[in-house]
Amino acid sequence: MPLLDGVQVIASKIHGYGGRTTREFLKGETVCFGDGVLYQQDDDFDDTYALILPGEDSGLGENIFWDLVDQTRWFNHSCDPNTEVQSKWDNETKTLRAWWVALRDIKSGEEITYDYGFVADVAEVCACGAESCRGLIVDPDEAHNVRPELRQYLRLAS
Repeated sequence: MPLLDGVQVIASKIHGYGGRTTREFLKGETVCFGDGVLYQQDDDFDDTYALILPGEDSGLGENIFWDLVDQTRWFNHSCDPNTEVQSKWDNETKTLRAWWVALRDIKSGEEITYDYGFVADVAEVCACGAESCRGLIVDPDEAHNVRPELRQYLRLAS
């Protein structure tokens, strides 16, 4: 697996491993492109490191699963992320392109994060440490549907 320019895998203060910048990225700049393997919803695979993206234009169904196979798989969640994932289906190659874009200026040495936006069924306790932390890794629109045992961790702004 080729190394991503400007990214280094590290032991993370958020969770497990993480991706840290080795140079500055400016707001709006592409931080990196990711690489992955496509799966369909009924395929048998471990989706731990998969992006779940809309399947529009792909002909593969409502959602497609793109299992990350490079350093991007180590990017951690944050409720106050410094990047967002953008993606596009490529009809010519019949595959997905995904890339991380800086939401603000990112200093060299800063951990790269994005908001996973999990659906309620797979929500889990969040350890991002952001002032605006929701307490759970969950899409805010899904928060009212989290399992009862997780509701005690939920912190949403009023």
